[in-house]
Amino acid sequence: MRRFRRPTPAMIVACIALAVALGGTSIAAVTQFPRNSVGTAQLKNNAVTSAKVKNRSLRAVDFGFGQIPRGPVGPAGPPGPAGARGAAGATGPAGATGPTGPTGASGLVSAITVRTAAVTISTTDGNATADPDGDYNTSSVTRNCESGERAISAATGWSDTDDDIELVVVGTWPQMSDSNVIGYTAKGGNDSGQTSTFTLYVFCYKP
Repeated sequence: MRRFRRPTPAMIVACIALAVALGGTSIAAVTQFPRNSVGTAQLKNNAVTSAKVKNRSLRAVDFGFGQIPRGPVGPAGPPGPAGARGAAGATGPAGATGPTGPTGASGLVSAITVRTAAVTISTTDGNATADPDGDYNTSSVTRNCESGERAISAATGWSDTDDDIELVVVGTWPQMSDSNVIGYTAKGGNDSGQTSTFTLYVFCYKP
């Protein structure tokens, strides 16, 4: 019967070294793929994980719509500087004239017509050339507006306008009809030493 010798330790170490050398060469030959030869067909599903991807190496275009969740809205930035106002444009053509509007209501007062009446008042002194003595001779005059008119105001006057003669207006009173002023009455007093005409002016209008 043939007997085998037990390998020495040196032989065992040499054999292991040879096996490692040959195996490493074959593994390197298998794992070295040509450039651009690995595609989606060579990758298993879920083979690429987050740990295999370099941080910040992917871009937004590498993801489909809705795959990246929207982050919270950030605070509004400060307003930008106001831009310069552009020059005003040219004035456009005038538009067409619009239709005439309806006639408005008549005003309160129409055209004013002055109605007059007068009375002659003599002095109380029998002698027209005598000096006035403070004893006035008075007389009244009334003037109403025409039919359909109303009075808005009145004034009086004397035929003599000298500064030194004593002519006075005793008073003026409105003439009423159905709560409307239709005329005026006025009274004058003469102590001038001469005869003078007292005139009443009534301002009338049609309502």
